[in-house]
Amino acid sequence: MTFPLFSRVILSVDLPEEQLMAGDMGTIVEHHPATAAYPEGYEVEFFAGNGETLAVVSVPATALRQATRQEVMHVRPLVAA
Repeated sequence: MTFPLFSRVILSVDLPEEQLMAGDMGTIVEHHPATAAYPEGYEVEFFAGNGETLAVVSVPATALRQATRQEVMHVRPLVAA
């Protein structure tokens, strides 16, 4: 699935090196089309509850899913790895 720029997405895998967990919400900021060497991917920006950027990470499209209206946002403390 191709996500539009600036859409909200949900991470479906843990990224411990970035202190991100499956279920964290981010915003698509760049799209990387698939090539012969690399799968389709995205740059996703993740924010703290106060709006500060926590991380901007490159992830494959398979590590994301669309956020839906049936979901409620939830906060969690950021735990150092």
